[in-house]
Amino acid sequence: SPLRLSHNLDEERRELPLYTETINLKSQRKHNDITGFEPGDNAAPFQIKTLDGEFIYPLQKKWSVIFHAFTNNSAFLECLWSSNASLTDLVEYLPENTHVLFLSLDETAAKDALWMREMVYRIASGSHRGKDVLSRLHFSPVPVFALGNWIPKVLYSWGCTGHNCGLAQAVFTSTEWDLPLITKRLNARYDWLNGYWDQKPYRLKDGGDGCTPNSSVAGAVAWVSEGGCSFFTKVKNMAASKAVGVVVYASAGQPIKDMNCIGGECNTALGIPAAMVHLETSVDSALRAGKAVNVSFQTTPSPNFFFGLDQQGALAEMGWLLYPTFRFLNWQAQWFDYQEGLRGHLERPATVVPVFDRVQMQGEHGAQATVDLPAGVLEYNVLELDASLSCPGRRDETCAHWDHTAQLFVCCDHFGPSCNAELGRWITAFRRGTGRWITDVSPLMPLLNSGRCAFTMKTVAWAMPWVVSLNLRFSHSNQSAFLVKETDDIERLQPFKLTSLFGGGTFDKGYNKRFQPLKFTIPASTKKVELYAVITGHGSDEYGCGEFCVTSHHVLVNGIFNNTRIFDSAGSALGCALRVAEGAVPNEHGTWLYGRGGWCDGLQVNPWRVDITKQLDWSGTNSILYFGLYDGMDPNPASNPGYIVMSSYLVFYK
Repeated sequence: SPLRLSHNLDEERRELPLYTETINLKSQRKHNDITGFEPGDNAAPFQIKTLDGEFIYPLQKKWSVIFHAFTNNSAFLECLWSSNASLTDLVEYLPENTHVLFLSLDETAAKDALWMREMVYRIASGSHRGKDVLSRLHFSPVPVFALGNWIPKVLYSWGCTGHNCGLAQAVFTSTEWDLPLITKRLNARYDWLNGYWDQKPYRLKDGGDGCTPNSSVAGAVAWVSEGGCSFFTKVKNMAASKAVGVVVYASAGQPIKDMNCIGGECNTALGIPAAMVHLETSVDSALRAGKAVNVSFQTTPSPNFFFGLDQQGALAEMGWLLYPTFRFLNWQAQWFDYQEGLRGHLERPATVVPVFDRVQMQGEHGAQATVDLPAGVLEYNVLELDASLSCPGRRDETCAHWDHTAQLFVCCDHFGPSCNAELGRWITAFRRGTGRWITDVSPLMPLLNSGRCAFTMKTVAWAMPWVVSLNLRFSHSNQSAFLVKETDDIERLQPFKLTSLFGGGTFDKGYNKRFQPLKFTIPASTKKVELYAVITGHGSDEYGCGEFCVTSHHVLVNGIFNNTRIFDSAGSALGCALRVAEGAVPNEHGTWLYGRGGWCDGLQVNPWRVDITKQLDWSGTNSILYFGLYDGMDPNPASNPGYIVMSSYLVFYK
């Protein structure tokens, strides 16, 4: 059996004519120059032949462009293209101002382009968005190595071996063969398997269809056929049979599939790795004949499969595609749209006060700065935090490996009770680059009660470094698109006093016992009173609290009015992915898609604001009480309780 990459998808495609245009080798080697090949560099103009004519950049309007380079040597890309669900995601969710340019890394680019177009057209024909989406999808029959512009340089210089990029392969060896047999593979989903392939050869044993336990696979990797039961059931049975891993082979003529759990299966973690490959008859025959077969697992570097251009023409990495669906491309395009909207907001009139300009945040002290506020800024009634978090280098590979809470503290009156109060909160992205957000914290303007203020932005001391930038933006409410308009009188109201309320703490059976009702009267000249709170849940007990469980947070005013904030998307499969349009950094590492308790990786924490003016006794004493619940009751974990991080105020306006 010769060294080869098995199962060419061309065998399943109808025969299509090859692209025969003559390639000028001199022009192939001559690439247009751009300023660099790093994220953020500007793209030079280019033209690429497509099946429908020519794709010419720059475009006539400010549109983003997603580039995808296909290769049949990748099982991940095979699954991406053969899955109806993946293709449907492309058609149904592609943003309206995004174009996608489909390329091929292989010599079969002409066939690949026709095949890709045929696959998309088949799905789009049944969609009400089909005509519009197809007008923004472009398929090139020219292989990447023959494009003759800067695009190959980017794809190759951004090559990768990370999650679902590079060529994941299974290598089979036997004394019966002269050479190893190498086939593409797709690992099963990360979120229900805890095992990883070691860099060593494993003995391979026939596990049948895997739908029942099989003691013969003990200590070996089980070779299991597709069908008969779910992928989860196969892996679970092989794990119970003491197998150290599972390789499922696709039915004859069928593509590699996304091995995932379904419904309640996902709540059971399995301790061994698993992957899917195509049926290799040499392997199957050797095992059935009782011959010894070993398998090992490797990832061969390849050019990158994806990159993007935002509306400003800047190059951008696409991050981690955690499983094979085009939805990840759409999320990146949504984030381009978010960034473009943010640029537009930053063009609005405002008095800008710089605090940090690309300062490294790390260690116990974080990033620190002392700022003199210009005279008159407190006459404005809008304060926005223009904050960004970026990595030490320009590539995602330089980014911190975990998500952390980043908090901004301010101290203007060093002897006052509000010194080092929290002004803003963000969550860092997980192995991804720049995020930028605008957060309206106008109710907290009374914290800036002196002309000279000290600012500290920090996360846990042991976290890898982030580079932070921060500007304070002062404006009037009629200049801010982020505020909900009421009446002209309400817009002109100024916050003049803050009363600190409740903090959080360990989310255990004693959580609510820490809080007692607070009494207050309304100061003279007050016209409006607002509840302002920033609440996030972290940690994970047996219920997933407080990060992945649904909690409710209640502020009871005068024993009558129950103001409630429910983190109802916590633990949901796409709770944070659906917030990309709000600024959540997409395509991070780990479980960034899942909803959280009041926060998402790579996003600002939005304040919870409630007008309680009509809930108050304006002539007497008022009371206010906070409590937090899980499943409508006091939390009561058996062990490893989570915790709530909270800062809250009463805000008085005049």
